Order: sequence, then structure tokens, then C-alpha cells
Amino acid sequence: MGVLLLVISVALLGAAGPAYRLEWLSLGSSFTLLRQGSHLALGAGVLGLLTFMVAGLCRRWRPALVGMVVILAVAATIALPAQMMHMARTAPPIHDITTDMTDPPAFEALADERQAAPNAVAYPGEPFARQQRIAYPRLAPLTLDQPLARVMAAVEATVDARDWHVAEVTSHRLEATATTRWFGFEDDIVVRLTETPSGVQVDMRSASRIGRSDLGTNAARIQTFLEDVAQRQIGRAHV
Repeated sequence: MGVLLLVISVALLGAAGPAYRLEWLSLGSSFTLLRQGSHLALGAGVLGLLTFMVAGLCRRWRPALVGMVVILAVAATIALPAQMMHMARTAPPIHDITTDMTDPPAFEALADERQAAPNAVAYPGEPFARQQRIAYPRLAPLTLDQPLARVMAAVEATVDARDWHVAEVTSHRLEATATTRWFGFEDDIVVRLTETPSGVQVDMRSASRIGRSDLGTNAARIQTFLEDVAQRQIGRAHV
């Protein structure tokens, strides 16, 4: 019974994302599938634990092994939904993150796509900025002591490595869209380069097209992207 519940739960969890991406279900219905799948997985885990305990007391090692396998499989199955639930509780309810909250990079090439989406094209302003400062205090622009063209080349290479869809590239800015694999959520990115006395300043903005909260995805994307760009420049400087 535990194995059967586990199989059903895996099917529900696995189908939630593709069903939304293919427009078979609404986002709310897909999240309902996630909850139902997680509950069934927990039920399978309880049955697996009972099987392991009873079979162990009766010295029936084969059923005990099955119970243990079910427990481990349940832990692996609910790890991602549990992580998403934790992030939903801890991440601020914002979906538009930028390294420059005073003058955030604007979407130009992607303005029409964002206009058709639920979330706004323009940066939401101080309410989002205040929450971002509290939640992600270390998020800041990257400054590189390199020529503008070389920094842009590093930005383009980093975008290409992530397989983002590029909408526009100029000498000092790039716009692209990142699509999540499971649910197919589309997040738009703009990178802006500004020459300063200290070097080229790299500002970035990442904004979800749908949803009130991004579960911390956009902030993590900016942080890792800027780190990778800096690493590319360090590696090139050593050549």
C-alpha cells in the first residue's frame, strides 16, 4: 500500500509542472496537485515506517527492507516541494529584484511581452525596494576594472551558458528571458553596463512575469550570475 501511494504521489508531483506548462491546468490547480501529491507521499512514508517497525519486530527482513526503501523514496520525493514551501514562508512576497533600486534597468525589448503578462513592466518602487533591502542586503552591483566590450563579452557568454533566450543586445545592455524547466515560468532579465571612474558597473534586474512571490529565485539568479561574470573576468585576466 505504501508503494502504491508513493507511485501515485510521484505521478501527481511530476505532472503538476507539465500540466501547467501545456495549459491543461491553471496555476492554482497545479499547486493543488503538488499539495495532494505531497500529502500522499507523507501517507506512504507513514505506512513505510509502520512496515519497517512491525517487520523488524517480527524479524521479517524483506518487508522491513521494503519499508525502509519507501521511507527513503518519500524523503527524496517531497524534498523539492518541502523546499518550495519553506521558501514561500521565508522569502518576501516580491517578484522584481534589481541591483539598482534607485534607477533600475528598464525593460525595452521585452516591454510588450511583459505588458501582456500579469506583473507590471515598470519597477514597483519603494515597497519592493524596502523588502529587498531586508531580505537580500548583500545584493549589489558588480564593478570590473575591464574595458566595456570585454565585460559585455563576459555577460553574453554567461547568458549563453544558461541557455536564456536573448531578446536584444547592445554595447551596454542585454535583455533576455529565462524559462524554468518544471513549470515553464518566464522571468525577464536586463543587464546594464555603465562606465565609471572605478571601472564598468554591472547592474542587473530579474523580474517574474507571473506570481506575487518568486520564492527567492530572482535574487539567487542575480547573485550567481554576477559571481559567474566576475569569475570569467578573473579567469581571463590570468590567461
